[in-house]
Amino acid sequence: MAYPIVPAILASRDLRVADLDAAPDETLLRLYAWTQLSRVADNRILDLFRQGLIRGTVTGGQGNEWMIVPLALLADKGTDVVSFTHRDLGGHLIWGGHLCDHLNQYFANADSPTKAREGNIHHGDPANRSLPMISHLGAMLGPVLGATDSQRRKGKNAVGFAFFGDGSSSTGDVHEAMNLASLMSFPIVFVIENNGYAYSTPTDEQFTKGTELWKRAAGYGMEAVVVDRGHPDAAARSLGAVIDKVRETSRPVLVEMRTLRLRGHAAYDTCDYLRPGEADSFAAADPLPKFRERMAGLVGAGRVEALDAEISSYVEASIAHAISVRRPIPEGMEGDLFAPPSPPFAWRAEPREAESLTMAQAINHALRKVLVERPESIVMGQDIATYGGAFKVTENLFKEFGRSRVINLPLAESTCTGYAIGLAVNGHRPIEEFQFADFATDATTQITLNAATMHFRSGAACPLVLRLPCGGGLTFGSFHSQELESFFLSMPGIKALYPSSAQDAFNAVLAACEENNPVMLFEHKGLYRRGKHPVAFDPDYRSVWKPRRVREGSYATLVTYGEMVHLATDVCAYLASEYEADIEVYDLRCLSPLDLSAVAKSVERTGRLIVLHEGRRTHGFGAEIVSSVVEGCRKALKAAPLRIASLDLPVPFAPELESAFRPTKDKVIQVITGWMS
Repeated sequence: MAYPIVPAILASRDLRVADLDAAPDETLLRLYAWTQLSRVADNRILDLFRQGLIRGTVTGGQGNEWMIVPLALLADKGTDVVSFTHRDLGGHLIWGGHLCDHLNQYFANADSPTKAREGNIHHGDPANRSLPMISHLGAMLGPVLGATDSQRRKGKNAVGFAFFGDGSSSTGDVHEAMNLASLMSFPIVFVIENNGYAYSTPTDEQFTKGTELWKRAAGYGMEAVVVDRGHPDAAARSLGAVIDKVRETSRPVLVEMRTLRLRGHAAYDTCDYLRPGEADSFAAADPLPKFRERMAGLVGAGRVEALDAEISSYVEASIAHAISVRRPIPEGMEGDLFAPPSPPFAWRAEPREAESLTMAQAINHALRKVLVERPESIVMGQDIATYGGAFKVTENLFKEFGRSRVINLPLAESTCTGYAIGLAVNGHRPIEEFQFADFATDATTQITLNAATMHFRSGAACPLVLRLPCGGGLTFGSFHSQELESFFLSMPGIKALYPSSAQDAFNAVLAACEENNPVMLFEHKGLYRRGKHPVAFDPDYRSVWKPRRVREGSYATLVTYGEMVHLATDVCAYLASEYEADIEVYDLRCLSPLDLSAVAKSVERTGRLIVLHEGRRTHGFGAEIVSSVVEGCRKALKAAPLRIASLDLPVPFAPELESAFRPTKDKVIQVITGWMS
């Protein structure tokens, strides 16, 4: 069934400030029409929620239209970048799509832009640079910075619009993003939608008395503008001047929009926290009735009434259409977790001759190859430029490729990862280095709830590589030695490689770089300089996504990865010599998606399974390996599976304590021989 016909006045989604002077009446009427559409749609969505026809957390933009409508009309929808919040239905309507598309999202039906996988207004249009919302509002800013920088790198004179409320202005991501945008001169309009409440908490309970949010801009070397609620055309003039300035100067500006929240935080909000008379004062300050009265005086009450009727009829027809759409079906969900694979990149077969390299050097050579052959690639992280990274893995890359391709980032892991996500969603291929894997915990939301879910909830690819120096044995203590694969990979949507050799590390960088999904590349610090080994371009570099049989055997099958591969081969050589027990060893290499088919066949033959990993035993990655293998070949087992891992403790510092904490050759031999007997 065809969508209802859009009212003619809504055919134009653009506004120029000059139009307000050249054709004021018609321009204002168009501004009014979009504002009225937003209000009517929000009100009807609330009604439908109360009728039980819409579920979830319905939030409304009533009282917010006077600023979001002119801003969205002023933006260049063909170039600019935006990430709307839950108060910005008017912005979504203007940016693109038919009203039915947006209602389908609320009804969570089969034609929902997110295939009914995301709630209500948590959708966007990544293909047109409207980045999908997540509930962690502060974390939405970083991707806007990245996608806007991506547009500028492509030669587009784009501006990014980053929205957040008075409540979320307290989050660290907001401050990280403003600092990064100012430091890097990103053309971002930061918009504080200050309606006086963060859910039920008023501003005087969020901030020290007398705090002016716009003044925070000075601390980041950017200008600030305050726009009080009032006429949409006045807001358009103020915002138009800001947008033009940001577009021209490529300097960020903070805009505090002092707006209204005419409904509660969400449909279920009782608003019993409002102070006496406050609800009435909000209603009295509503700009829309005054705007309507003004329009009636300019173009006539009859014309305004006719427009209102046309918009209401359009909304009702669109609701009827959306209600009639079929319900979603679960088939296909699992297949949509990851973006489809890209075809193999046409890598040059270089180096042809093997070079003797450490693992750190192999990764460096692979990064250089990526930067030379893939112009959309960018390497970034803390201290990776002149210094060459905490472990010198990026040494000399900055000297060769410069700041535009090798970016030193401030200590702001969350927003910097969000920045990388924005670059990735818009077609670049960023590779972010964390100084230590431990510090990636500061970017947990960005990694697990933003990047990892991107394709499933929006259909957008997110080709992002996260390099994580990890592991213990170097007496670095608890905050520089974690094995975090089990922690991160418990969340769906992340791919992960963990090489144990210099050649596999080189291959892993190439394989991860061409992947259309976020990839965590775990690099054990203890392997960075453990000898030199031959490394050359391997046409079969994609084999790192599968386990590698390191050692043949018939007594048992041992599965491991990372530094433990070397420990396992030493242990198994000893057991073969002293106990005549040949143990087959598999190096997983890829931890997600986990392919254990070759391992399972080996266990069916040997009848015994040993899993060795450096992470902690309880809730560790070994439990997943054991359960996955045993589920398929339980009858073949001659003994209970054996798990060997570190103690369930934080990583201790002193070498004597760390040795007791981690698997060692002697301990592993003792555990396996005890299991054998």
